[in-house]
Amino acid sequence: MAQLLTTSSSMMCPHGGQVQAVSSNTRAKAGAAILRSSDTFTIAGCAFSTPAGPHPCVTVQWVKANVRSKAAGDYMLASDSVGLCQAGDQAPQGTVTVSNTQAKVSGI
Repeated sequence: MAQLLTTSSSMMCPHGGQVQAVSSNTRAKAGAAILRSSDTFTIAGCAFSTPAGPHPCVTVQWVKANVRSKAAGDYMLASDSVGLCQAGDQAPQGTVTVSNTQAKVSGI
């Protein structure tokens, strides 16, 4: 079973930008608020650039969540969930890397 992601989890874009999560979930917690696919995920510090100039990752769109467990009416995210990092023009630029999460609670 994969570990559930919380607002304390550490996530990065493929270019080293830090993912910040803001959850509206105030009830389901595993030390901190459990993250859901409908929460807001922004990326700061992405260094990705193209020959035309900077094209940083700015948001995360989750394409695979934990489909058997819900919190506050939405599917929870776990360490095996898949999130696509997107630029301001919604161009996908790689997947989120989860480097640290809570170790106490897991989900199917």
